[in-house]
Amino acid sequence: MQETLDISSIMHDESRQGEAFTIKQVKSEKEGNRQFYIESYGCAMNFSDSEIIAAILIKEGFKATRHFMEADLILVNTCSIRENAEQRVRQRLTEFSKAKKQNPSAIIGVLGCMAERLKSKFLEEEKIVDIVLGPDAYRDLPVLVARAEDGQRSVNVLLSREETYADINPVRLNSNGITAFISIMRGCNNMCSFCVVPFTRGRERSRDPHSIVAEATDLFAKGYREVTLLGQNVDSYHWQPGWGGETYNFAKLLESVAKINPLLRVRFSTSHPKDITDEVLHTMAAHHNMCKHIHLPVQSGSSAVLKRMNRTYDREWYLERVETIRKLLPGCGITTDIITGFCGETDAEHSDTLSMMETVKYNMAYMFSYSERPGTPAAKNFKDDVPVALKAKRLSEIVDLQHQHQQELHSLEPGKVYEVLAEGISKRSKEHLFGRTSENKVIIFPRNEVQLGDYVYVQVKEFTSATLFGEIINLNSKSEINRQHK
Repeated sequence: MQETLDISSIMHDESRQGEAFTIKQVKSEKEGNRQFYIESYGCAMNFSDSEIIAAILIKEGFKATRHFMEADLILVNTCSIRENAEQRVRQRLTEFSKAKKQNPSAIIGVLGCMAERLKSKFLEEEKIVDIVLGPDAYRDLPVLVARAEDGQRSVNVLLSREETYADINPVRLNSNGITAFISIMRGCNNMCSFCVVPFTRGRERSRDPHSIVAEATDLFAKGYREVTLLGQNVDSYHWQPGWGGETYNFAKLLESVAKINPLLRVRFSTSHPKDITDEVLHTMAAHHNMCKHIHLPVQSGSSAVLKRMNRTYDREWYLERVETIRKLLPGCGITTDIITGFCGETDAEHSDTLSMMETVKYNMAYMFSYSERPGTPAAKNFKDDVPVALKAKRLSEIVDLQHQHQQELHSLEPGKVYEVLAEGISKRSKEHLFGRTSENKVIIFPRNEVQLGDYVYVQVKEFTSATLFGEIINLNSKSEINRQHK
């Protein structure tokens, strides 16, 4: 029977602490040729974390593979936000068991938020899992891999008040070489009643701004032309140096990254309605390369539901923020998250959400029916009493309305001209590229002589509810476009 080692307990046991950090890595027969496969689920933060994990493994001599059947180490970076994400992970573990049968020495690990929440179940029920590692313990992955190679199953889900991985240069997995994520903070201090993030990712802590600027500068030098600054709540970013010096809030950080080069676009996600400031909006307005798009989750249009959700703002506050955004940033794209069927939601409260959508007319929305997450305040304090069929009906109404709004908004686009960053080859044809406007609108256009990473001006000709189609106009040389940015 395999021993299960909980590194979390070793971390607090001085008599064994040295053992956990001085253990020599067991050398496999394929030393220097070991391959790892990593699969990510959930938010952009998880995908960013996977790039940190890849950097740690490559430093240990591993190489990445796109095929899990070839891998010596199979990792799944998980999400606990919604139940269906957890179900997908369990299904994938069943698939990964095939690799284990073919190669008994293969190591399988569950990482991230789901690992922290369900560590015991993974080790007790999923017999193929060798490693369970929380989002603040990725530096310990080589230690746990070594123990797994030695026949020990291990877990470390300790949360940290300091870890930001600021010194690790992420390996850009499956990168297009044009756009990249940069994590600026970790954890969350908002205790939204429906959310597991504060319990799976810990308390908020901001990363050193100088390391963020250095990472963005390095990416630009390597040919990247857009960075997205990531955090659970970017607007609460705050850096206070320990020995005096300059304090940074989010607006100052944005300005510092925007000033790296006018050809480097800057995006961010996610904003919290209670924290987004006019200072941030003025900073966005002041820099051409600050993308005019804000993801502003509303979750519900009902003040009563928002109170039960502990969102700490009401309907009026949210609408005031939207009004200010549109005043200071005309044409700014606004996208959102919506949860329907939250505990106790009435027909009238559902109607409030529909009316909020009618008022704002979001450019895009992520829409979900509520799924109870064990251990959250909502699970402890409220009854999940909206019937599944009613949740489905309300979600369908929300999705249909959002589709209608996107169709209406896109019907106004033909004839408009946008500056577009060419990001990739269109799925419809190798002769077409796709890119996004500053407002985060996706446009497909003929490739012509455009190279990925170029800025071009595209006039919209046709549309669907999801995508715009256009033609390049006055195809300027790259140097002419660059001068316009400056």
